[in-house]
Amino acid sequence: MPTEPQPNQPHENPANSRPVHGSIQPSELRALGLKPEDLLDFSASISPIGPPEGVWDAIRSVNLGTYPDPECLELREAISHHVSTPSQQIPIEQVFVGNGSTEIFHLLARTYLSHSRTALLMTPTYGEYAGACNLAGAKVLNFEADLKGDFRWDIAAASSLISAEKPDISIVCNPNNPTGVYLGRQEVETLAKAASDAGSLLVVDEAYLSFVEQPWGSLELLEQSNVMLVRSMTKDYAQTALRLGYALASEDVVSRIRAYQPDWSVNSLAQKAGISALEDLGYLPKARNAVFAAKKYLIEELAALGLEVPHSEANFILIKVGDSPKWRSLLLAKGMVVRDCTSFGLPEYIRVGIRAMDDCQRLVAALTEVASAALAD
Repeated sequence: MPTEPQPNQPHENPANSRPVHGSIQPSELRALGLKPEDLLDFSASISPIGPPEGVWDAIRSVNLGTYPDPECLELREAISHHVSTPSQQIPIEQVFVGNGSTEIFHLLARTYLSHSRTALLMTPTYGEYAGACNLAGAKVLNFEADLKGDFRWDIAAASSLISAEKPDISIVCNPNNPTGVYLGRQEVETLAKAASDAGSLLVVDEAYLSFVEQPWGSLELLEQSNVMLVRSMTKDYAQTALRLGYALASEDVVSRIRAYQPDWSVNSLAQKAGISALEDLGYLPKARNAVFAAKKYLIEELAALGLEVPHSEANFILIKVGDSPKWRSLLLAKGMVVRDCTSFGLPEYIRVGIRAMDDCQRLVAALTEVASAALAD
């Protein structure tokens, strides 16, 4: 019988089925006789206040008879302006826009991992990394966190593995999905140094960075040519249906992945919506405050129910329930969709995205009922 991977030890990832994602599919809704409007979806982790007000006007301004700009020039200019600081300017040549951040990971895999090259993934984490690597035919090494402790990685051991294996790319999600672990500056710099010495590209997925209360300035990492930062406008601005993400990297890395991107993969609606969202400077502070207040409420209420909630720096939390498929099913019957974390290798946990406060209050009521029923069993 194969043994389970030990904490902080690498193991190869098998090429298996497609990655599992959150939310609920129309086919499952039909089978259950449910409608989308009957449910509150806590399985996705996006801004809880809806898209910025100007987005719909921006979308309506698009001429549907005109092709999208394949270079996303205006959006890249807006992103460059948005992320640049007085001390560090990010030129548009270092900005890459994708049809969601997931497209970026698939393009990276095609660019760097063909011909059976190697990728190192810091796991448990977003399943699409492995999905993209497997499609490229890469050898995938998973460096496992401490699943029986605080879900953190042994960074020194991970760096040693990068030095020894010299993977073509290494990917770390920061803060991590689904655990919410947020690595500090020194930890990421240690990984970046090891990757640089090994001739490897370090990819830092910052999809949930906007909802970290006290983030550190990761743009300084871009002074190293072997680092890429990936960010999600889908999550920042509640634009899930449009699919929009971007990456910041050296001109060489951006040029290489751009060569594999089909023209027009980022449609005009998404480009205009992205520009409009970035112009609303008051939006993200409002979204962050909404997340922080609702998250604090949820953690306090769950603690009162006796449910264990590991520390998370992201806009989602894990809840230890023992049997995650069962709890997902019971909560679904009450109109609440949560993420069963079995596919992450965490079958005792569900993941809950932070929604608006009134939605979180309804979730607590449903969790109270489910917890009472579980105790009665």
